[in-house]
Amino acid sequence: MLRVKRDFLPYGRQCIDEDDIDAVVEVLRGAMLTTGPAVDLFEARLSEACSAPYTLSCSSGTAALHLAMRALGIGLGSKVIVPSITFVATANVAKLEGATVFFADVDAGSGLMTPATLLEALDRCGGKADLVVPVHYAGQCEDMAEIQHIAQVAGAKVLEDACHALGTTYMIEGETYQIGACAHSDAAAFSFHPVKTIAMGEGGAVTCKDADLSRAMELDRSHGLSRDADEFTNHDAARATDGEAHAWYYEMAQPGFNYRASDIHCALGASQLLKLESFSEARRNLAHEYDHLFSQRNIPIATPSRTEGCDPAWHLYVVRIDFEALGTTRDAVMAALKERGIGTQVHYVPVHSQPYYAARRTHVELPGADAFYAQCLSLPLFPAMDSEDLVHVVDAVADVLTK
Repeated sequence: MLRVKRDFLPYGRQCIDEDDIDAVVEVLRGAMLTTGPAVDLFEARLSEACSAPYTLSCSSGTAALHLAMRALGIGLGSKVIVPSITFVATANVAKLEGATVFFADVDAGSGLMTPATLLEALDRCGGKADLVVPVHYAGQCEDMAEIQHIAQVAGAKVLEDACHALGTTYMIEGETYQIGACAHSDAAAFSFHPVKTIAMGEGGAVTCKDADLSRAMELDRSHGLSRDADEFTNHDAARATDGEAHAWYYEMAQPGFNYRASDIHCALGASQLLKLESFSEARRNLAHEYDHLFSQRNIPIATPSRTEGCDPAWHLYVVRIDFEALGTTRDAVMAALKERGIGTQVHYVPVHSQPYYAARRTHVELPGADAFYAQCLSLPLFPAMDSEDLVHVVDAVADVLTK
């Protein structure tokens, strides 16, 4: 693995090897920079990694969520439930399609929507919804079986925001499920931003079990255009006198987007997927070592709470600190850690409190989200870190907080 000078530890960073560089260079030296074989290879490898029947690559995690929501029928007047602790894109793509977004509260310890907070959000939207979007925050998955059951009773489909959770598994009644297999959902959306478990530079994907859903997203990903003769409706324009479709012909059933991922990005992603298992294991080991180091020190923080049955491939290591009780501020702590060469971040400002949404909703109290946000702080976590790095972080946190 290529080493980066460690004079500063960011909260997250890609891990690039020479084989990743070689894969991208091979595409750059080849004939196709987009819509070529590297896209097919990436999608095949991701399908295998997630045990997913259908996989569609795209340009970002946001694009993945948008494609999935449109294919699932979300539009003007739809009701979509999203936990407030997530990146704004989870809610925004629903809003952009004309849906009404109802924000669910989260557990104040994990940042995850729970069956109870989902039921409370459903009560606020009249007991019925069109879509529920569980967010697997920091890499931990939500209670998917129970959330699917609640959603089905409410007439809602389920789209997993799995942008943090590639490599995560969960167990129900002795059976293990892979995030992305969609065992308890209609689709799952992923992000491959550089700080995620694998990197494409920018990129995303959707996995699902339904061929028609996959095809709808495939068309929407590329302007709504089809070159499949079996899908043509304008027979006279589409076909020559012998009945064969013109080689150049295409049809647009409805407007779509340019949400494709290039071969350059997919070559990097396909190479990175070969290391998914080792990346995931490294993240698990680092998180456990963090837990152990913090448990040995008298430091006033709470380490990440664990959800039963989930084996997360940790995207983030989020501690909780009662800054007010310590007589300090998060700004001061972050600045002091930065002086010691440690980057931190806040994931996330609750989306329900963002000015756009605050101005468009009846006031709603989400105490779990507010409490989690008030105390959360993401510490450095990426596979290239080692025990020396972790000790440095823990020592620095101890020094800053105990002063």
